[in-house]
Amino acid sequence: MKLLKPFYIQNRFFYACIALMVLFVLSFVFPRWFVIVKLLFLVFLVFTVLDIMLLFTAKKGVNGLRILPEKFSNGDQNPIRLSVENYYTFPIFIKIIDEIPVQFQVRNFSIERKLHATSKTELQYELRPTERGEYHFGKLNIYATSVFGLIARRFSFCDEAMIPTYPSFIQLRKYDLMAISNNLHQYGIKKIRRIGHTMEFEQIKEYVLGDDLRTINWKATAKSNQLMVNQFQDEKSQPVYSVIDKGRLMKMPFDGLSLLDYAINAALVISNVAIKKHDKAGIFTFSKKVENMVVAEKRTSQMNLILEGLYNIKTDFFESDFGRLYGDVRRNITHRSLLLLYTNFETLDSLHRQLPYLKGMAKSHLLVVIFFKNTELNSLIENKAETIQQVYDKVIAEKFAFEKRLIVNELKKYGIYSILTTPENLTLDTINKYLEIKARGLL
Repeated sequence: MKLLKPFYIQNRFFYACIALMVLFVLSFVFPRWFVIVKLLFLVFLVFTVLDIMLLFTAKKGVNGLRILPEKFSNGDQNPIRLSVENYYTFPIFIKIIDEIPVQFQVRNFSIERKLHATSKTELQYELRPTERGEYHFGKLNIYATSVFGLIARRFSFCDEAMIPTYPSFIQLRKYDLMAISNNLHQYGIKKIRRIGHTMEFEQIKEYVLGDDLRTINWKATAKSNQLMVNQFQDEKSQPVYSVIDKGRLMKMPFDGLSLLDYAINAALVISNVAIKKHDKAGIFTFSKKVENMVVAEKRTSQMNLILEGLYNIKTDFFESDFGRLYGDVRRNITHRSLLLLYTNFETLDSLHRQLPYLKGMAKSHLLVVIFFKNTELNSLIENKAETIQQVYDKVIAEKFAFEKRLIVNELKKYGIYSILTTPENLTLDTINKYLEIKARGLL
C-alpha cells in the first residue's frame, strides 16, 4: 500500500471557515458576538485536530483490493469487484475513486459507503467495453473520513493493470448449450423441421413408436421377425468458415459497437456451435487481401486459436476486394464448405459489382451472405412526415430499406442463401440459419 498526498480538506471544513469569517465580520458591528466567535473558533480548531488524530494515528487505517477478470468480453457488461476493509476502531465514511481505462471516458466515477468499525465489505461495478484491445487501469483511491467529516485521508492501492478485451466470450457461453440441447426454442431459436435424411448411416435398431416408417430395413426385419429400422445421424466433420469483411463499410457503428465487432462476436459463437455439432470451424478476414486465416478443424485447441485470431482484427477502411476473396477461396478451400460471409451491401448496384464472385464461390461451396438492416432508418420510416424535408427523408429511407429486400431476392435468384438482420439479432439469426442447413442436409 502506497500513501500519497494523504491530507485532503473536505467541503464541510470550508463551510465552517466561511461561517466563522462571516461571524467575525459581524462581530465588529455587534461587539458582544466576538466572545462567541472566539469560542466557536476554538471548538472548530479542537474538532479539526481531533479529526486529524483519529485518521492519522493508525498506520493502516483502510485496505483496498481491486479484483479484475482475466479478460474483458467486448460488448458485454464485465464485473469489477472491490474489497475494502476498515481497520479503524470507529465507523468511517469512504469515497472510492477508481482510475478506470480512458476508453470508457468516465470522469465522475465514485462510490460512497459507510463502513462499521473493523469491518469488511465487498462492492461491484460493471464496465462495457466497445472495442477490442488493451485496457489500462490506474490506482484504486479510497478517501476515508470520520464522523466529523472535516478532513479526509487518502489511501492508494493496486498498481497499474492491463486487461485485454476479446470478442464476446460471455455471449459464447450463453449459446454454448444450444449446440447440444434439444430444447432450443427455450432460448428463442426457432424449431427447424427436418426434411429427409443426411447420408451418414449409424446403425440398425429395433423399431420404437415414433420412428419414421420410411427407414424400415425390410431385410433385417425378415431375418429377425420384428420391425427393424435404419438409424441415421448428422454428417460430421464438415468445414464451416466464418468469412469476415473488414472493409470500410463494416466500420458503421451501432449501440457503441461497429458492425465488424458484431460480426466478430457472431463468428466466435457460431464457431463454437459448429464444433459442438462435430463440424470443423475456421475463420478468415478480407479487404484488400485475405488475412487472419484459421484453417477449419475440430481439435480441442481450435476455439483458442479462433479467439486469438479474432482478437487482432481491425477495420482497414479499404474497399473490399471480392475478386481476391474468390481467388483465395478457390485455391485454399478445396473441400465443399459452409461459408458464412459477414459483409454489408447498401444498394443493389453494390451487390451487382460483386455478384460474379459470389456466384463463383456458390458453385463450389454453400455460401450464406449475411448483411445488416440499417436500423437508423426505422425512425424516419415510422415517424409521420410533416414538412417537405421530412417527406423527402422518409422517401429516401424507404428506398434504402426496399433495396435491402431486393438484395435478398437477387441473391436467392442465383441460389445464394442470405440473412438480412439487425446487429443485435445477428448471432441468433446466424445460429438459426446454421441449424436449418444442418437439419435439411444442405451441406
